[in-house]
Amino acid sequence: MKRKLMEFMRGRYGVDQFGRALFWATMICLIISFFVRTNLFYALALILLVYSYFRMFSRNHAKRYAENQRFLVVTAGVRRSFASWKKTMAQRKTHHIYRCPGCKQKIRVPRGKGRIAITCPKCHTEFIKNS
Repeated sequence: MKRKLMEFMRGRYGVDQFGRALFWATMICLIISFFVRTNLFYALALILLVYSYFRMFSRNHAKRYAENQRFLVVTAGVRRSFASWKKTMAQRKTHHIYRCPGCKQKIRVPRGKGRIAITCPKCHTEFIKNS
């Protein structure tokens, strides 16, 4: 059975970032369709699901790759902001993050050092904060 499935999928495009986004958009539309008694969201979910399967089983790698690259370019800002926020949240346990009053540069200071003088590496403004 596994061998037959592998033979079927040979040469197919598979799942990429755009395919995952289509899947999650499908799930969101289905959840909304349960609460909103209209067939619009259900139809949209069905269309998105069919298109995601079409992309997954497609053998036209060049077009699917180009679609994925366009998706990545459009969503680059959102993904970058989310990654930055995630990194900041991970560092909150061990560091304080302050903004320089002069140039608004973010400055990372280790926690637990007491009251310290912080010098901005960009504009050399010195300010005092608790770590």
